[in-house]
Amino acid sequence: MSLHLFRPMVPAVLAILLSSSSALAEAPYLGADLSFANEMADCGAVYTDDGQAANPFQILRRHGGNLVRIRLWNNPDWTRYSTLADVKRSIRLAREAGLQVLLDFHYSDDWADGDNQPIPKAWEGLDQGRLVQAVHDFTRDTLAALAAEGLTPDMVQVGNETNGDILRAPKTEGKPIRWARNAALANAGIRAVREAAAATGHPIQIMLHVAQPENLEAWFADAEAAGVTDFDIIGLSYYRKWSRQPITVMGRTVNRMATRFDKHVLLVETAYPWTLEPSSASPSVLGDDSLDPAYPATPAGQRAYLLDVTRTVIANGGIGMVYWAPDWVATKCRTRWGEGTTWGNAALFGYGAQHAALPGWDYVGAHYAAPVPVTFRLTVPAGTAPYFWADFLDNGAGSFPVKAKDGQVEIHTTVMPGTTMRYQLFDGPGFGHPLLRATKDGVVARTVTTATTLTAKAGR
Repeated sequence: MSLHLFRPMVPAVLAILLSSSSALAEAPYLGADLSFANEMADCGAVYTDDGQAANPFQILRRHGGNLVRIRLWNNPDWTRYSTLADVKRSIRLAREAGLQVLLDFHYSDDWADGDNQPIPKAWEGLDQGRLVQAVHDFTRDTLAALAAEGLTPDMVQVGNETNGDILRAPKTEGKPIRWARNAALANAGIRAVREAAAATGHPIQIMLHVAQPENLEAWFADAEAAGVTDFDIIGLSYYRKWSRQPITVMGRTVNRMATRFDKHVLLVETAYPWTLEPSSASPSVLGDDSLDPAYPATPAGQRAYLLDVTRTVIANGGIGMVYWAPDWVATKCRTRWGEGTTWGNAALFGYGAQHAALPGWDYVGAHYAAPVPVTFRLTVPAGTAPYFWADFLDNGAGSFPVKAKDGQVEIHTTVMPGTTMRYQLFDGPGFGHPLLRATKDGVVARTVTTATTLTAKAGR
């Protein structure tokens, strides 16, 4: 949405002109979900990089990646992969390649995603108290088993794409979310991860994960209200097939989430096709309905898309990007969906017996410019319930509530150097009465070269 549409509604606007450049305090997470790698190897897949055979973990690392994501199901009876034994195999390969590990608990015997969160068969019929205990114990016991073999992950997802009620009957909607129940289950998993980290002395970051950026804000606001706060990272999936937000708006959502909830944000799933031709008899999941008009379904288009998505996430204060299933190529094996794979045209390997690495891998080795951190310290009248608006955070949802303590509001955010930033506090939702006094022309300009603190006092 263009800025001029907001100017009549935001009469008291402060602006800052940012310039210079800065580096991220730490390198961003640039990685891939390689949960299919073991199955593909057992099915005879050969991957090559610059003509040399290598496994996907090695290829990820060689191109500059630093994080591998691995999923875990509870007790699947339809596959021997994504079990605890398979996860151990993957973590060993990741460690040999010098990669950090994100372990993704699905809390299911099968795929858990934004539409389905099927409860494990062993947990069906449990009352809430026993279900909460089951989540805690399964999480704790899994991490203890990994720690016993020196395989503790660096990051843990408590649930996968938990848009609706988790641990529910298959094919049920899960909306509206029963937050008292949902929060108890999420907090049980979180508590178990904290206990595992304390027991081993190995820090483990905790992520909560929701599919598609337009679903994030309401979910995390409700989670916070229900008492789900002891986590470190907001994870999101972003696929153009299912998301209405273009890349630029997705970026504002990333920054808005980091700013509003004071959490790190990681794009933990995305993908893009490099061709519309399927790799086998099975139809492709990502077809022409998954394309952004600016990026054709070619190897170069896939590469440009991944570079721009990653650049956008990091420019908006996100801590990195993880590509989903670059390793899921066509092999002699069949799946429940048919011959080969439904994902080959969105993998990061070409067709043919050698599965050559595509240029899309460049996203993990590219340099990404870092944003400038900015802190707002704003004084408001006692008893005020303020709402904050900034053009670079507005994804179409307008202002959002911020906490005031003893008449003070402190907001942490980031913007790219060279950005003209406009912002305002209001005394209620939407674009009501502004609380901050603007200059005569409604704009204040300032050059910022390092971390910056801005102060202002409410007044009209």
